[in-house]
Amino acid sequence: MGRAIKAEIQKLMTTRLWWGMAIALFLCGALFALLFGSISQTDSDQEGMPTFTPLQIAINTYTSGVGFGYVFLMVIGIMTIGSEYRHKTITGTLLAEPRRPVMIASKVIALLGFGVLYGLVFLAGSVITGATILSARGMQAFPEAGTLTRSLLLVLLVLGLWALIGLGLGVMIPNQVAAILVGVGIAFILEPILSVVGTLIDGGRDVVKFFPSQATNAVLGGYNGDPESVMLNWWQGTLMLLLYAAVFVAIGTWLTNRRDVA
Repeated sequence: MGRAIKAEIQKLMTTRLWWGMAIALFLCGALFALLFGSISQTDSDQEGMPTFTPLQIAINTYTSGVGFGYVFLMVIGIMTIGSEYRHKTITGTLLAEPRRPVMIASKVIALLGFGVLYGLVFLAGSVITGATILSARGMQAFPEAGTLTRSLLLVLLVLGLWALIGLGLGVMIPNQVAAILVGVGIAFILEPILSVVGTLIDGGRDVVKFFPSQATNAVLGGYNGDPESVMLNWWQGTLMLLLYAAVFVAIGTWLTNRRDVA
């Protein structure tokens, strides 16, 4: 098992993907922190404009880019297995480790480690930029340190779980390009449309709160743009993301056991 995990880490580290994604996540965190840190305010005299507490402003500033960041991690998860099918290296991988559940488990552990690494890179960009902007505007950069620290640490968990969701999706759809298109399409097109529809029908918000992006917002304690929304609390959101990741990985493991590899 240890050797399989080491092999998975080496696969990721020997490509340009890992540092390219690290740069993208740093910039993603920094740019969204710059945007939200510049426009957020504790009071507003404009009708319809939301107002926030200092803690909400800090959390929104530091985590606002997670909505794009988790898509990067989902893509990494897809490519972890998709590239193996695309470049036919899955055959060599299974010759080295014929126990397919162990092979999937080693990818899960490696991806969780990279989720933490990328989460730290993301937070480096968002916290450095966001704290600088908030301080320059005379606002509190680190209010209620305990609650804020919990939200920042949960970013690491969220990104790791989204990488596992991507891994499961990549196993279910062996074509790497198709899997990425489906994943990005669900995250940026299908789910937002279903969320809007859900807010327009009776009882829809009670269903929307279980969607992956809404569960992610619940974990981080951020603002989702709908003041009438019904959100899970942070641990319920964490359990929902864990459930999504577990179901996707379990289906992926089942399919891997049944699938012939040339």
